[in-house]
Amino acid sequence: MAEKVQIVFQPSGRRGEIEKGKSILEAARALGVGIEAACGGARVCGKCRVIVETGRFEKLNLSSSADHVSPVGDVERKFLTAKELARGYRLACNAFLTGDLVVTVPEESRSAKQVILEKGRERDIAIHPAVKNITVTLPAASLSDFRDDRQRLLETLEKETGLKNLSIDYPVLKELPQILRAENWTVTATIWQDTEVIRVAPGERRTSLGVAVDIGTTTLAAFLCDLVTGAVLAKASRMNPQIGFGEDVLARISYAASEPEGREKLQAAVIGALNELTAEMTEKAGFAPSDVDEMVLVYNTAMHHLALGLDPRYVGRSPFAPAASAPLDVKARDLGIAINPAGNIHSLPVEAGFVGADNMAVLLAEEPYNGDKIKLIIDIGTNGEIDLGNRDRLLSTSCATGPALEGAQIAFGMRAAPGAIERVKIDPVSYEPRYKVIGQEEWHPLPYDWHPSVQKIAAQGICGSGVIDAIAALHEAGVISDAGRLNAKLGTPRVRRGETGKLEYVLAWAKETAIGKDIVITQADIRAVQLAKAALYVGAEFLMEKYGVDHVDEVILAGAFGSYIDKESAMAIGMFPGCDPAQVKAVGNAAGDGARIALLNVEKRREAAEVARRVEFVETAVEPDFQKKFMDAIAVTSHRIATSSAPA
Repeated sequence: MAEKVQIVFQPSGRRGEIEKGKSILEAARALGVGIEAACGGARVCGKCRVIVETGRFEKLNLSSSADHVSPVGDVERKFLTAKELARGYRLACNAFLTGDLVVTVPEESRSAKQVILEKGRERDIAIHPAVKNITVTLPAASLSDFRDDRQRLLETLEKETGLKNLSIDYPVLKELPQILRAENWTVTATIWQDTEVIRVAPGERRTSLGVAVDIGTTTLAAFLCDLVTGAVLAKASRMNPQIGFGEDVLARISYAASEPEGREKLQAAVIGALNELTAEMTEKAGFAPSDVDEMVLVYNTAMHHLALGLDPRYVGRSPFAPAASAPLDVKARDLGIAINPAGNIHSLPVEAGFVGADNMAVLLAEEPYNGDKIKLIIDIGTNGEIDLGNRDRLLSTSCATGPALEGAQIAFGMRAAPGAIERVKIDPVSYEPRYKVIGQEEWHPLPYDWHPSVQKIAAQGICGSGVIDAIAALHEAGVISDAGRLNAKLGTPRVRRGETGKLEYVLAWAKETAIGKDIVITQADIRAVQLAKAALYVGAEFLMEKYGVDHVDEVILAGAFGSYIDKESAMAIGMFPGCDPAQVKAVGNAAGDGARIALLNVEKRREAAEVARRVEFVETAVEPDFQKKFMDAIAVTSHRIATSSAPA
C-alpha cells in the first residue's frame, strides 16, 4: 500500500490521510477544500497560493515543516516573491507531500468564502467620539510675534475651545511648520480625548473616521464609521489568519510559548489582517487608511494578548491572570496598524482570564445592568461566554466549547460557506433525511422537475448549525438515544458501520455531494457536540445557582452561531436551559455592535470600565459538583427551566 501522510487545511479544519507524493491541490480536492485554481492545476495561473505552517501543533497532534513538501520550483519562483516564499507561501499545484502538514488557505485563494456574520441589530447610539476636528485660523508669524508654531497653535486652540494643556504628538509636530503655512494659517486640528493633537491638516477637514473590529477566535468583523454622524460607511470580514496556528486559544497560546518567534508570528498575522480589512473598507468608501484616526478592538483575553503582543502564557495557566485587564490605548504606529500613525487603538477592559473585552462589548450592547429583567446572555463561539443578571447583580463565566459547534473536529465538518449543510430534518418513519445547503433555498432532495437551467449546489460538508439540527432531528426520530448512541437495529441503510467499525448515519450519499463521498454523522461527532453543549449548559446552570434563581426572563443568543442555529433544536439537545422559544432572541454580532458603541461614544468606554469592575466572574471548573453536573448535561435531551417576569 502507498504510504500516507496527514494533512490539515485551515481555516476549514478539514483533515485527512493523503498518499505521499500527491500535490497539496490534489489533497484539497480529495478533502473537499476549495482552492482557486483557474488553470485547473496546469501550473500557469499562480492562483492556488497556500501557506505551509511550521512547528509542533499539539492540538492537531502533528508536526508541520517546510521540509514536508517538495522543494520550491521554478514555477513558484515565477509567481511568488522572495518575501512570500520566506513566509511559507507555496503554489498548491506545485508542492508535493512528503510528510505531515498544516496548510493555511489564505482569503484570496479560497473558492468558497465563509459566511461571516457582520450584522448586529439596529441600535440608537449617542454620538460622542473620542476624536473631534477643530478648524482654526492662526495669527501669522511676524517679527513682532516671536511665538513658535507649536505655541501659536495650542494657544489658538485654547482660545477657541477652552482646552488647556493640550499636547501634540511628535510625528504631527515634525510636519507642523509646513502645514500651518499651506493654507494661510488656517488648519484643522484633530484632537483625541481633549488632551492630544493627533493630526493637523491644512484648511478645513471634515473627514473623521474610525474603525471598530470584533476579533474572534475564528473570524474578524470590521466596521468603518463616520465619527460625526455614526453611520457605518463600509463593512468587511474574513477568517482569523491565526487559525493556521491552532483552532482554539489554548493551541495558540501553546504555539506562542513553544515556537521560536511564535508570539511575533501570531501578532503579525492578525495585524496584517486588520490592515487588509481597513484598506478594503476605506477603498470602498473613497478614503485612504491614513484617514482613519482611531480604532476600537474587542476580543477574548487570549486574542487580546496575541494582538497586542503581550505574553499570553499565564492566561492559559491557573490562576489565568492576564497581563493587563484595564482599558488600553496604544498608538497605531506601535502596533504596526496602518491608520493615522498618531491615532490610538483602544481596547475595552478584560473581565477575567477567559472572559475578555468581547464579552464586555456584548454587555455594552445589551445593557442587562440597566434593566430589571433577569437576562441570560450566551455568546457561542470556539470559546463560549455566558452572562446572567440585571441591574442588581451581574455574573459571568466562560466555557471551552471548542470548535465542534463551528463545524471543526467533525468528520465532514466545515465552516459556514456555500455548499455546507445548514439545516436538517429526519423522517421518523423512514429515517430519511432532508437537508438545506448554504447558497440554495430549496431543500434536498431536490424536486424531480428541477429545471436544468437552475444550478444545483451540492453538499460539501456540514457546518455547526447543521450539526445541531442533525443531532436534534436524529434524537427526535429515535435514531440516537438520550445517551447519544446511534441505534443499529432500525433496519435502515442510513445507519451503518464506517471504515473504523464505528456506527455512523449517512446524511448525504456520495452521488449527491460535491466531494464524491458519503457525508456522515459519526458517533464521535455526536460525542463532540455533546461535550460542547454540556459545557454551555453547565455554565448557565452554575450562574443561575449563584444568582439564586430558577428562572430567567429572557435568553439572548449573541454571535454568528447563535444567530444561525435553530433555537428549538438547540434547546432540544440541551444546549442551554430550556424556556418559551418566544423568550429566546438572537441579536447577531453583539460584540461588533459593542465595539461600534465604544468607538462612537467615549462615555460608553467609561461605562464599560465601571461595569467590568462590577461583574462577578464564576470559575465553574473549581466547583465541587462540576463533574457531576457536566456528566448529567451530556445527555441529548431538553433541560427545561421556568420563565417568568417575576423574581424567584
